[in-house]
Amino acid sequence: MNSATPSPLPLPAQSALRKLGRDLALARRKRGIATADMAARLFVGRNTLWRLERGDASIALGTLATAAHVLQLTDRLAELAAPARDGLALALDERRLPQRIRRPRA
Repeated sequence: MNSATPSPLPLPAQSALRKLGRDLALARRKRGIATADMAARLFVGRNTLWRLERGDASIALGTLATAAHVLQLTDRLAELAAPARDGLALALDERRLPQRIRRPRA
């Protein structure tokens, strides 16, 4: 992404993407996969891989999913928005619970 062009993403989202990119790069290096080999496995060029590893928001979600598959991280990607791990939704559900339950009149 060009630094002169303002990003439409909120800063926390930008930071999360940069961290994700760094983590993917680290996972790739720990597995001993060269950039050229990883790019070939993703069916993209090395420039696209480098953009992914820098957290570029314009990279296709399919490329991210394929990278997760190659790095054997697909299960973690699948859990990204899992309801059981959604702390805000769980808190809202708890807040919506009735204060007391009354027995129906017979």
